[in-house]
Amino acid sequence: MKIGVALSGGGIRGIAHAGVLQALIEQNIPIDVIGGTSAGSMVASLYAVGYPPCVICELFKRYAKDIVGVNNIPHFYYSFGKKQKMTGLHNGESIEKIYDRLAKIKGVTSLNQVKMPLVIPTVDIMRAKEYIFTNYIPQQVTDRSQYIQDISIGKAVRASSSFPAVFSPCYVENHVFMDGGALDNVPVYEVRKQGADKVLAVKFDADKIDENSNLMDIVMKTIDIMGSKIAEENLEMSDYILNVYTDKVGLLDIQKLDKCYQYGYQSVMSNIEKIKEALQY
Repeated sequence: MKIGVALSGGGIRGIAHAGVLQALIEQNIPIDVIGGTSAGSMVASLYAVGYPPCVICELFKRYAKDIVGVNNIPHFYYSFGKKQKMTGLHNGESIEKIYDRLAKIKGVTSLNQVKMPLVIPTVDIMRAKEYIFTNYIPQQVTDRSQYIQDISIGKAVRASSSFPAVFSPCYVENHVFMDGGALDNVPVYEVRKQGADKVLAVKFDADKIDENSNLMDIVMKTIDIMGSKIAEENLEMSDYILNVYTDKVGLLDIQKLDKCYQYGYQSVMSNIEKIKEALQY
């Protein structure tokens, strides 16, 4: 029996996925297929090429400022009644370079060289269509999505992580890609198509909007609302949904990486018996 894990987007909170993977490993639950969208793709891709979860956490802490472009993010924050000027978007090149370098250390220069089945959703905004970066094309291909194999890890992660209002769209040949969360924030369907018999879905809930909300909170909530119907359909295909609570960690709040890692780890440990029962392991 093959077990798959589908990791959602969620900004800097995505490091919680590494905590989830670490807990699963400690509980001797194998991971045979992995997929991730946006921040989930950042963790899923590193795990698939061979980095242990604890190392992934350290890499996030080392490169967090470069990955999120802390000096280049939009300086436009909106809280009710207050506005400041936007000065530009982060182009995401640093994500691509960092991930290509980390993959190369593991002997990987192209996605199709990865051994573990890996899926990374993105959205072509010109075609309004989902594309899946993967090392294995599933046997049953539908009109729901298109597949791309010949691409670097860095480019795939960058495309899936091009979150609106933070990153510029990612151009690949005749495609213009943006954050995969717009259409497939928890890629359960694609993970299952890779041969997973049981799928664990890991997700976050967007924080409620109030008078203290800023632009990033509002954009995150908007994406969450737009993708809610598709997310519901995907989540229904999973065998267990692990909802990780991160106590109002902001989309780009890089000071709380260790906390997020622990949130993910503890979420598994608090629900481990239910998870094992659902995965029949």
